[in-house]
Amino acid sequence: MATADVVSAKKLVENLQTDLRALSNEAKKKYPPVKEAAEAGILRIRTVVAKNKDIIPALIACSGEIMQPFLLGCDTKNLRIVQICLASIQRLIAKQALSQEAGSNVVNMLWNLMDCGIEDLKVLQTTLVLVTTSTVVRGNALARAIVICFRLHFSKDNTVSNTASAIVQQVVCTVFERVLAEDAANAAGAEDHSFHQNSLKTNSRLPPKSLRPCATDAYLLFQDLCQLVNAEHPTWLLGLTEMSRTFGLELLESILNSFPQVFLRHKEFSFLLKERVCPLVIKLFSPSLKHKQNLMSTGPLVGDKPYFPLNMRLLRVVSVLINKYYSILVTESEIFLSLLVKFLEGDKPMWQRILALEVLHKLCVQLKLLRCFCLSYDMKTHSTKIFANIVNALGSFIQSLFVHPVVERQSALPGVNSGKDGLNSSPGVVGGMSLGGGVTPQPAFAYKGVWIPLINVAATGSARPVFLERLTEMKILVQVPGLSEALTTIYESINGKSFKGNFLEMLDKLEAPTVPDGYGLSIAFTCLLDVVRSVSTIVTSELEVEQRRKDQSGSKKMNGGTVLDRNDAVLEDVDPSLKSLWEELVNASWCGVLAALSLLLEACTDETGTESILKSLEVYASLCGKLGMTVARDAFITCLCKASLPPHYALTVLNIATPQNANILHKGHKRSISRDGLSNQQGQGSDGNANEPGDGRNQVVAVGTALPTVQGTQQGPVMLTAKNIQCMRAILSVAHCHGGILGTAWHMVLTTLQHLAWILGLKPSAGGSLKVSGAAETANSVITTAVMGELPILSAMLSRLFESSQYLDEVALHHLIDALCKLSTESMEIAYANKEPSLFAVAKLLETGLVNLSRVEVLWRPVTAHLLEVCQHNHGRTRDWGAEAITSLVKASLAYKFEPPLHENLKLQTMLLSPLQELSAIQHPDIRQRQLECVLQVLHNNGETLAHGWPLVLGVIGAVSDDQGDSLIRTAFKCFQLVTTDFLPIMPRYGLQICISVAAKFGLQKEELNISLTSVGLLWNISDYLYQNRVSISEGLVKEANLVEGTNDSSPNEAPVPPFDALWLTLYSKQADLCVDSRPAVRKSAGQTLFSTISAHGSLLQQTTWSTVLWHVLFPLLDKVKKLSGAAKQDKSDVSGGANILIHHSRDTAEKQWAETKVLTLAGVARVFNTWRQQLILLGDFPRAWALLLEHIESSALSTSNEVSLNALKSFQEILQLQASSPSPKVLEKAASLDTSMSAPKAEQIKRTTSGDNPKIMPQKQIESVMDDFTLWSTAWRVWHSIGINGTKPPTSKTAKTLPSQPFLTTLLQIFPTLFQHIKSKFVASDFQKLSRVLQCAVSVPIHADASPFLLPSSMQEAELTGLQEAALNAITCVSKAIGTSETMQSMHPAVFDQLLTFVTYACQAPSFGQIETRVMSKTASKQSAEYLHSWIQCKEKWESFRGSQQAEWVSMNYVPFAEKSLSMTTALYKKTATRQAVMEQQVLQNILRVLQMPLGLKYACPSATTWKLAVTSLLEILHIGLPVARNPTYNKHFKSMWLDLAAALECFLFSEHPAPLTLSVEEQQQDEAMDVKVVLLIQNEILPYSTALPPQFTAKIMGLLNRGSIHSANSSSFLDTNNSQLREEFAKTCFETLLRFSFITQSLVSEEGAITKMAMSALLQRCREVLSKYVEDERLSGKCPLPRSRMAEISFVLKALTTLMESLKKAHSGNVDVNTWEQVIDLYPTLVDCTTCTSTTVCSALRDVLSQYHDLLLPPSGAMQNGR
Repeated sequence: MATADVVSAKKLVENLQTDLRALSNEAKKKYPPVKEAAEAGILRIRTVVAKNKDIIPALIACSGEIMQPFLLGCDTKNLRIVQICLASIQRLIAKQALSQEAGSNVVNMLWNLMDCGIEDLKVLQTTLVLVTTSTVVRGNALARAIVICFRLHFSKDNTVSNTASAIVQQVVCTVFERVLAEDAANAAGAEDHSFHQNSLKTNSRLPPKSLRPCATDAYLLFQDLCQLVNAEHPTWLLGLTEMSRTFGLELLESILNSFPQVFLRHKEFSFLLKERVCPLVIKLFSPSLKHKQNLMSTGPLVGDKPYFPLNMRLLRVVSVLINKYYSILVTESEIFLSLLVKFLEGDKPMWQRILALEVLHKLCVQLKLLRCFCLSYDMKTHSTKIFANIVNALGSFIQSLFVHPVVERQSALPGVNSGKDGLNSSPGVVGGMSLGGGVTPQPAFAYKGVWIPLINVAATGSARPVFLERLTEMKILVQVPGLSEALTTIYESINGKSFKGNFLEMLDKLEAPTVPDGYGLSIAFTCLLDVVRSVSTIVTSELEVEQRRKDQSGSKKMNGGTVLDRNDAVLEDVDPSLKSLWEELVNASWCGVLAALSLLLEACTDETGTESILKSLEVYASLCGKLGMTVARDAFITCLCKASLPPHYALTVLNIATPQNANILHKGHKRSISRDGLSNQQGQGSDGNANEPGDGRNQVVAVGTALPTVQGTQQGPVMLTAKNIQCMRAILSVAHCHGGILGTAWHMVLTTLQHLAWILGLKPSAGGSLKVSGAAETANSVITTAVMGELPILSAMLSRLFESSQYLDEVALHHLIDALCKLSTESMEIAYANKEPSLFAVAKLLETGLVNLSRVEVLWRPVTAHLLEVCQHNHGRTRDWGAEAITSLVKASLAYKFEPPLHENLKLQTMLLSPLQELSAIQHPDIRQRQLECVLQVLHNNGETLAHGWPLVLGVIGAVSDDQGDSLIRTAFKCFQLVTTDFLPIMPRYGLQICISVAAKFGLQKEELNISLTSVGLLWNISDYLYQNRVSISEGLVKEANLVEGTNDSSPNEAPVPPFDALWLTLYSKQADLCVDSRPAVRKSAGQTLFSTISAHGSLLQQTTWSTVLWHVLFPLLDKVKKLSGAAKQDKSDVSGGANILIHHSRDTAEKQWAETKVLTLAGVARVFNTWRQQLILLGDFPRAWALLLEHIESSALSTSNEVSLNALKSFQEILQLQASSPSPKVLEKAASLDTSMSAPKAEQIKRTTSGDNPKIMPQKQIESVMDDFTLWSTAWRVWHSIGINGTKPPTSKTAKTLPSQPFLTTLLQIFPTLFQHIKSKFVASDFQKLSRVLQCAVSVPIHADASPFLLPSSMQEAELTGLQEAALNAITCVSKAIGTSETMQSMHPAVFDQLLTFVTYACQAPSFGQIETRVMSKTASKQSAEYLHSWIQCKEKWESFRGSQQAEWVSMNYVPFAEKSLSMTTALYKKTATRQAVMEQQVLQNILRVLQMPLGLKYACPSATTWKLAVTSLLEILHIGLPVARNPTYNKHFKSMWLDLAAALECFLFSEHPAPLTLSVEEQQQDEAMDVKVVLLIQNEILPYSTALPPQFTAKIMGLLNRGSIHSANSSSFLDTNNSQLREEFAKTCFETLLRFSFITQSLVSEEGAITKMAMSALLQRCREVLSKYVEDERLSGKCPLPRSRMAEISFVLKALTTLMESLKKAHSGNVDVNTWEQVIDLYPTLVDCTTCTSTTVCSALRDVLSQYHDLLLPPSGAMQNGR
């Protein structure tokens, strides 16, 4: 414990003991209990001091006992004892030595004293100390303490009452200070946010549980105060029964004003604000809202009269609520603000309106509040436009003072500033006469006979400047960036914060005071200026912040003034919400501000006040302009312009409506139009302000004539007042300081200035400045001496205005020029009506141009373009001034020292001289004369610097057109020929481009064909000149690079083209333009020249230039040719161009002529791609160029013109030769020859090689990397496929005029192998399907009958593959080879087989091409087939003749060689791929067998005998390879369904339904039979030995075939048929031997094989029985006629077969022959006996042999019997 605290505690103990002794002495006689208690207290204090070192805490612990004597003493009501006790209690309280219980006892004691009226002041003092020194008194005790103070406040003793009033306020503040301390102590702790508004609404008597103790007390206190003001009973301050509303409102205001932290931090207090205070205020405002006052009387009409003290305090509370608690009372503030606006209405008492004005004034200077108002209300969709209403209310208030001036005088003292008529009158006028000199009239506003003084608000309330000082600050604030924040702070501290409304501070007034005359208008005017300043400050400061942010981020600053005076891109980077806020601030206020200020401007009689208003208008116009609010900006500018001209004159000139600015937003108050006439100027008007008493600003200072306008000319003189001149100065100031934001408003400003200058007699002079005209010209003008002295100043201000245009940014400068041009156009329209026009605009255009030569590029074109229009005017003086202006500008610009110098800037010099060249198109002689004079002066003065004068000369020469006539064209062309012949060496190098352009112009003219063709030759000569002088030209162009860069053909996204290359690009571009000329001769000559030039001189181009050649020359040329050729006519009308020239039939239409151009162009571009592939491949956009070229090739290939389509494919074929290899020897040889023909030395070659200009062989790897790009070749593949599909698409009808030609199709298919080499790595099955479709369609296309003799063979023996068919097979071959060498492509083998097999079917069945009807012209080897075909053709021809068909006939191709070649390829391919997995899985072998069934089955019916023979041979070869694979147990699952197809194929061939022709020779029959035998041998060697692994059904079919073929029978049943040539004896023998070989009689058999053997034996014996029975029957029927030789041979073979069979049966192992077999053999015996009647020796011999075999069967041997068991 500190020493000081110990001393203080000891002193406290001593004092307490002393007080207790004194108390004991006073009470020992009358109050013994008090005496005893005092003595006990002394003992208790001594004990505490003795036992405790810390005395104060010990005293607190026993404070109840220590306080007991004092409490008992107070209960005695003895004055002396009470005083002693209260003093002691105050000591304990002061030392904070009381406990909470003791504090409650003290409060109860004080309550008792208060009830008894004893020592009221001491009671108040003790209560104050008790509450303020510590927090021991809380809750209900605190409430009782506060009630004590409140009740004493209502004491009848004034001293007690006043003291209690002060203590109440202090105690209330202390309660809330406790909350602040409690919040500070618990700042780090978590607060209880469990706050529920519903609980507070339902049970308001209980405090919120979420509050801490001190906050709870404050909450209950504030709640009871609200209830007391609302005339309700308190819930906490029990015992308080009354309190005045004024005192309650003062307490509420004090709390709200002093402790906003409490209400903002605690939601419970915020709840009280919303639920208690705000409704209370609104309720108390109700009488004031209902009260209405008659404008013409002094008494109220509706409702009770508002009570001034209550209304004043309510408004003070409202002011605090809005200022301090707006963030939580947004909705309530909207209501309050609406009430304030309503209080300004005219039906309210003036003092109430003044109170509302003072509150609004406090709000208007709060920038943050205004900003929030706009955000929360005006920017919300369905909210009240509060800010706009405030501004409009101010304007309405100001207007009402002039419309109903008596209202303001209702509370004024009679006779003060009042005239005899009851209306206000100027103190400077007495009896209608002005006061004498030396008297300065008071600033005032005078309007329609109403005079209202403008008083200084500081005189009645604060030291506050009203207008002049304020606007000076505002002007500085607006115009000086960087000072806004400092000045804003100063302004607020001096003018905003220090202002205290007079009426709001009158707390002691019980009645409304009188309103000084002019006070309301002055306050409203001040508020209006505050609004202007606040809005300006908000937008300005935030704009400056954004500007600094943008500058810090590196944004480029534009030429101009301050932030507000620059129309730059700051707003583009601003947050849209922030920009919207600015716009809404201005948008919500500008109408009201404009309405009020325009009225005040018209009514103001003081120069200083007028200046204030003008500056405010200027500020708002600037703000609107910067925010892009053109309507608002134009409205303020219109107001200024209107004020600078006489009223009626302004209406005519500015074309504006009747001025009712003051009534923009206010109903019921209309202003009359001020009259403008000589009578008004003389003081006779009563409807305007021209003669307002005491208004010196409306004195006429100048009289002039009216300027003619489009609407008409005003009759009579026009008079200007001093205010007009002041407004003119303001307009000049606006245009000078804020020209960057005027935009389209420049036109109105300049129109006003033009009229003012005309009225004042200012005329244009040399250089564009204005001077006072002579006396003769101003005969009708009257100008006072004062104004005459000002005219030079005004003229200088006008000149400075346009001189300041050099500080405007480019956009603003364009607006100024556009306004001048528009103004000049209006003057030109006036001149057309033979009226004297004003030359103001032309003169100022000249003046503007002269001061902006430093950025002449910005203004030159619009200025000179308009001046050229002026030069074409019919009015002589107008045209003369236009020529004067344009020539002066040209001469001044050429003499101006530009950086870089003008002679080094081709573009600039060309632009400056172009107006002179354009003057040539004007037919007026005087203009031409001035043009030539100017050119002469330029040559004299600037000839040495006119290095770029040649473009002007060449431009004049090249200004040729078809309407000039051939004579002029020939003359001009001679001049050009002279230039190209003699002056090319001395011409500046950049002029060569212009020469090329001029040559192209002559080539494009249509008057002279010879000139056009000669121009093409001149272009070739120019190219030779460029090539031969490339060193000097290149060096010259490098020096003049900046001049050439402006004319090259490269786009901004491409790399800059070297100057020398740009020259070539121009040449190529112009030649390309000639390539699409409408005349075929010019097109052909230009095309040949273009591609020859590129081929010959392309080596001079750098690598990067080739890209420009492609995209700016070649591809645009292809596009144009494609477009024009597509639009060409197909008729033969006027294709010779009007000349009598014979034209070949291939060129007799425009379409055919354009087809030639198309072929030439496409071939030329393809040749460029091929010739200069080394340069093109390395271009970054080569893939895109490649794809585009392929698109053109695709489009051309699908053309209906055979010439175009075929040549397109040739071009396709040519560009596919692009290989990643070195140039061919031919190319190198050509390059060498070109090098040797060059005249330049070797050093120059070395230089160009090092610079990369010469073509050089690129590194192999680099080229390969480009060429390996699959996207290139995938595009080519897509194009090829598209051409193939679309080009071979079959027609849907049965007829067609044209079909793809064979050369076209052949070329298309020949392209594929080359293309495939690049795409094979990515070639997939789907791609092969696309290829297959193209191949099938291509080979299916028929040919025209007229061309068939040249394409089809005369006989089948001469047939061979056509080029198309060979190309198709080559395509399949190259794919097949690629598949064989690639593991990833193995799955494509089946697809290849399918395609080849499809081609194989064409041998027997030619493909159809859609629905086209075709006929066959090929001849077969079979005469029978030929006869059938011939008869069919004859029938068809007769039918067609009968129908009268005029359709073209189409003939199918001969597909036999093609199909046979395909079959051979199939066989060879299968031999290689039989064991491939994909081949087996896809059942390729089965597919082959199915396809071969047709030629094998047709056999002799095939169109060619070679077909089926090749089919058999191929089948044998394929089966020799395929059968072992099929039998392999590993793969046999893939061949399960193949065996039946194999059996069917063998059956179709061995037993064909088409017999051999009768004309077949024996040798041919033997050869054919030998092939049948080969098939049986295949069965014998490759099938039957492995029958156990084969399907039983298949084996049965094979056995059936062998049985069928083992015994041959005659096909004819005629007895006379002696031809046995068709009997295949050898074949039958082979079949029989095969059956015997595999009968297994001599072998040991298993069960399955035994079944097959039995089946074979049974079938063989049954067959023999049938033949023998048939023979016996036929012989009996034939009688003596012998049977045919074939039948005899058949029976002989059967007998021999039986002999062999029986011998084999006898030799068989036991068990191999069953009883049924022997029974069948024995059953044959009777039939054999029947055959013994035959007379044929051969048959008899065979019969004897077989019967001899039965010898052993007559007595069966023992072995046979065993076998027969």
